[in-house]
Amino acid sequence: MHAIRVLLVDDQPMIRTGFRLILEAEPDITVVGEAPDGVAAVESAASLRPDIVLMDIRMPNMDGVEATRRIVESGSPSRIVILTTFDLDAHVVDALRAGASGFLVKDGPADSLVGAIRTVAAGDAVLSPRVTHRLLDRFAHLGGPATPDVPSRLGALTSRELDVLRALTRALSNAEIALELGVGETTVKTHIAHILEKYGLRDRVQAVILAYDCGLVVPRDTR
Repeated sequence: MHAIRVLLVDDQPMIRTGFRLILEAEPDITVVGEAPDGVAAVESAASLRPDIVLMDIRMPNMDGVEATRRIVESGSPSRIVILTTFDLDAHVVDALRAGASGFLVKDGPADSLVGAIRTVAAGDAVLSPRVTHRLLDRFAHLGGPATPDVPSRLGALTSRELDVLRALTRALSNAEIALELGVGETTVKTHIAHILEKYGLRDRVQAVILAYDCGLVVPRDTR
């Protein structure tokens, strides 16, 4: 099995050095390059073709949102994990919509960073546990009622796939969804795979964004 190739993108050299020390201590991860801003990130992603790009969201010249958008639109196979100092950054949703596969805060534990890289490299998505519910709660009632009618854009989904999609908006794990729906985890994974395939989505994070954009989950009343 080849090592997971990682590109570090952050405008602070000390941050990049710290991440490099953490990641290169792992036998299955190697840091193939560093970039100080979004412009260099786009260029490095094209030339180095890393498996994972750890992308700071706030940088000079070009921020992480735009860099993510350009890397994804280029057709690059690299998957992007957004890093930020803030628990709930206003730009995180924009980055997820642009195609990022995860979101972590910089001051989280080292093992969560390593685990996130392995998870995303395996094709899944990841959000920092301490901010997942806060992030989603900004846009929808977590666990609240669904809209009475299924949005027409989601008409390709079966009723069980819709149940799984609603569960994803509540940040439930595959095991939790399986328990709630009374099915096996393998079945849940199959439903998620069908959702992603039907709508050309990269991962479950993009599925949550789709559910919000289509109105499957109820917007929070901000009055």
